[in-house]
Parts: sequence; structure tokens; C-alpha cells
Amino acid sequence: MASQEFAKLPGFRDFPPEDFARRAHIQGAWRRVACRYGFQEYDGPPLESLDLYVEKSGEEIVGQLYNFVDKGERAVALRPEMTPSLARILAERSRGLSKPIRWFSMPQLFRYERAQRGRLREHFQWNVDIVGEAGVAADVEVVAVAIDGLRELGLTADDFAARVSDRRLLTALLRVVGVEEEKLGVAYSVIDKIERLPAEKADALFTDEVGLSSGQISTLRETLSATSLDELARDFSDHQDVATELARLREYVSMLEAMGLGDFVQLDLRIVRGLAYYTGIVFELFDRKGELRAICGGGRYDRLLELVGGDPLPAVGFGMGDVVLGELLADRGLVPEYKRTLDFYIIPVTTAERPVALKLAHDLRERGHSVAYGLKEQGVGKQMKAASREGAKTVLVLGPDELAKGVVVVRDMSSGEQQETPIGDLA
Repeated sequence: MASQEFAKLPGFRDFPPEDFARRAHIQGAWRRVACRYGFQEYDGPPLESLDLYVEKSGEEIVGQLYNFVDKGERAVALRPEMTPSLARILAERSRGLSKPIRWFSMPQLFRYERAQRGRLREHFQWNVDIVGEAGVAADVEVVAVAIDGLRELGLTADDFAARVSDRRLLTALLRVVGVEEEKLGVAYSVIDKIERLPAEKADALFTDEVGLSSGQISTLRETLSATSLDELARDFSDHQDVATELARLREYVSMLEAMGLGDFVQLDLRIVRGLAYYTGIVFELFDRKGELRAICGGGRYDRLLELVGGDPLPAVGFGMGDVVLGELLADRGLVPEYKRTLDFYIIPVTTAERPVALKLAHDLRERGHSVAYGLKEQGVGKQMKAASREGAKTVLVLGPDELAKGVVVVRDMSSGEQQETPIGDLA
């Protein structure tokens, strides 16, 4: 009965050592790559004002949150994403920081959603943002970090791709197709869902909600299926607005190619990112087989800081969750085998050697080694078995004869070889 009462909540995870090791493996790669790119790590509180998320995403976000009224009568929520917290932090202190600001974090986030493959009610997320730089080089830097974060974990261009678009380019193309200004938002919404909708349903939405004719819908579908910038340049050569936006995206791609990352990037105008605050280049990372949800998503959001009372600063960033990524690594056989490891296991043969064993253990620990020993009196055989279970590389045996000579028996657990070494030399 007690196990039922205290069962793990749906959509949440426990992290025993073997699972924590996989999480640490992923987060270690994220941190290494972010630091190589010169980003600084930050964090914020897991509980924020509910208004912070409503201001960014609208009232509909409330249904997806763990929110409540606290004892101070404040409407609060467990953070579902990190970008609003970043905007709040920078609204207070961005004026005193040199630009561009290059920050990253790895928060645990919470959303009250139906748990399914690749989506839980909590996850850890790698957030990387550049604030204070409007040029395309910042967009390039951010997507390069995301790509290299996956490469650091052993994934290659055969495993995933960054599907890239630009909200400004898509807007110019939609206007050419014939979408009215006031219908652009609706068109974005339909395009954002177009891969998940039956063609007839999407066409009906384009007709009824966006006001397009069958010919315009055909032109739009052909445009959305373009896979190269050259193809768009050829089809829309007479439209200067399109040409201007194509030039920016061409620069973006050429810079990634110069980095050697061109094989990871593909044009996909259907990537619009559902969040309304994206203003420029957007991208999502997907596995090549198309078996999983998006691994990562992000783009340029130049107005968010203003929404929370900060200075108007351009910004670009992404969020990458550990749940889908963990599934992809497992599918590709890239999750390291979990092994318990220990530098030294110390075995005192009798009670008399225990004080020396304790001193030796502490000395070795102070030198940076991992050391364990039995916490109760046991025979040497049981202690050797414990050392093996702990994954000890080396066992140190202290008996009456060794203590009398001032030595310790050093046993290599992989080879079985052993020798006597003066205790002073070892410590």
C-alpha cells in the first residue's frame, strides 16, 4: 500500500547512479561546448511569477504550467522555460554588461502535459543565448553551438540536421503569394502544423482562415517545398524584398560552411517556431530518420526583453532538452556503459590496522583520489569482493606483518599483480 501512496509522479524521473551518469554525460558535453565558445553559465529560481510567462506566451500558457498561489498571495509557476527568466535578469542588469552577452544554463523545467515518448513533465534543458548583437554572425554562432553540442556526444551529419528558415524571408514570400498583412499570423500557425495535418485539412485552413485561392495554395506549397536558396532566388528574382532576405540567409549558410558545418544545415521554410516572439532566423534540429520529436529549437527574438521592462536588445538563442536527445543517443548506441569506478579500496586485515587505514584513506583523498573501505569489520575475502563490486582499480591491504614493516600490499585488480610499497611513498 505504501508503494502505491508514494509512487513516482507521472511524467517525472528518478536518477539512480546509472541514470544520473547518462544525464551527467549529456550535460558535461553541453557545458564543455558552451565554454569552448566563450559562453558563461548562469541560473535562476525554479519558481517565478506567473505573469512572466503570460506576458511572453499569452493566457493559454497557464493550462500547461504547474502554477498556484503561494502563501504570500502571489500567482507563481514552476518555470516551463528559461528565456523569460533570462529576460527578467537582463532587464535588471544588461546596461552594466559588455555586449554581446553570451550566457548559457542547464535548468530543470516543468510543464503539465501528457507524458509521451520524447516529452515528460520535467526535463533538463540546455539554453544558449547571445544578447546585444543583431548581426547574422550571432545567429550562426548559436546554431553552431547546438550542432557541436550533438557532435560532442558522437552524433554526425548522418544522424541529425538543422532545419533552418527565416521569419522575415517567409513573410516576404507570403506577401508575394498573396497573404494579406492581417492574415500573416494565421498563415504562420497553419504552416507550423502543416507536417502534422492531412493535406485536405491544411488546404481548408489556407482557404477559410487565410483567404487563399486554390492557385495561391498551390504556389505556396511549391514555395514551402523549396530545398535550396538558389531555387527561391530563381523563382522570386523579380521581388526585391525576397532577394534582400535571401542574401541574409545565404550569408548565414556560407558562414556555417566556412566552419565546416554545412552538411548539418538544410533549408526548410516550414520551420516557423510556434512561439510568437521569434523575429528572424529560426531553426530546429531533427534526427535524419524522422523518428523523434525535435531535439532542439531556437532562433532570433529581438523584442522579448522589452516585454519584461528591459532595454530593447537584439537576442538569439536555443533550448535543447535531454529527453529526446537521450532517446537518440540510445537509438544510435552512443550511451556509455555505466561502470562503478574507484581508485583505491583499502582492506585492513584486523582491527589494529584500521587507524592506519583511515589515515591512508584520508591522505589519498586529499590528493584527489577516490577511496573507499569497509565500514564494518569483515574478513579479507568479503572485503575483496566489495572492492570488486565498487570497481576498484587498486586494492591496498594492511595486515599486522605489513604494519610492522611500514608497507602496504598494492594489488592491481585488472592484472592481479601485487607488490609491497612503503606507506609513506603511497600517501
